[in-house]
Amino acid sequence: MTRTVIHTDQAPQAIGTYSQAVRVGHTLYLSGQIPLDPATMELVEGGIEARIRRVFDNLLAVTQAAGGSFQDLVKLQIFLTDLSHFPLVNQIMAEYFEQPYPARAAIGVAALPKGADVEMDAIVVLDDG
Repeated sequence: MTRTVIHTDQAPQAIGTYSQAVRVGHTLYLSGQIPLDPATMELVEGGIEARIRRVFDNLLAVTQAAGGSFQDLVKLQIFLTDLSHFPLVNQIMAEYFEQPYPARAAIGVAALPKGADVEMDAIVVLDDG
């Protein structure tokens, strides 16, 4: 199957040896996004709420660049350096998603790139294949 690299300037550029997303057939694999502002490539200012929103915005930008939406997202992985923020993730996620919600995992980690406190990656299934 053909692999297609997805890229958008509306999300942060890769800070390592990876692509923002790779599409294979109907499936889109989104790389982990941390709360980087795509314009400055710096962590967004503000508290954890602003950082969680930025991560969702970054994931959405890449998904849209591939022709999809969050309704096409089937699996979401959330990495937090402090799991006490998980209820806030749920609250904010409810603003971005509608039922049926994607499958999901939340994982507590010791550290994330650039000192971020939240990162998410996802799998999307696109109907236009």
